[in-house]
Amino acid sequence: MKKRILSFLIAIVAIIGSTMPAHADFRFGLKAGMNVNSLHFSSKTFDASNRAGFTGGAMIEFTVPVIGVGFDLSAMYVRRNSQWLNENNIQKDNRSYIDIPLNLKWKMNIPVVNNIIRPYLTTGPSFAFLTSKKSLENAYTNRSFDTSWNFGLGVELFKHVQVGASYGIGLTKALKTFGTTGTAGINGRNRYWTVTAAYLF
Repeated sequence: MKKRILSFLIAIVAIIGSTMPAHADFRFGLKAGMNVNSLHFSSKTFDASNRAGFTGGAMIEFTVPVIGVGFDLSAMYVRRNSQWLNENNIQKDNRSYIDIPLNLKWKMNIPVVNNIIRPYLTTGPSFAFLTSKKSLENAYTNRSFDTSWNFGLGVELFKHVQVGASYGIGLTKALKTFGTTGTAGINGRNRYWTVTAAYLF
């Protein structure tokens, strides 16, 4: 499954890159930020709360200059911290992922101020590969792969700095097997806000 996803990403990047005009802007950079994660459960038995985590990594960006449409692809280390209440017991889990978001990106053209500030919108899928422990003792098992869809906005400052925020909706179940609670089969999906700052060269 993982090999298929990676092959799919490589194919998408190759296709988009080959269809971009020769004068399209290509840039790469570094990105870091924080996330606020909450698990959305399929049962009211669990009361989840928001927990802060962090992220950091690298990105590439293609943009067609005149229309401002393109895409960005990132490889990010993500730490997602979760906490919820189950039968008066607080459960905590800190999960680490290698996250690969691929976003369609539209940079708005605003004459006169484009060189100083330029708003943009993004949307696209994100593919996360678990790198931390899979199981929380007597509670559940983390799935090794998770898919989400992101919606974001931000601004580009002085053509190099990008500050953005996005909201991710889990498309797949990040957790499974709540065996000891008597509610086996209950699943959780990731919901998260991410705020990042990037410098593009």
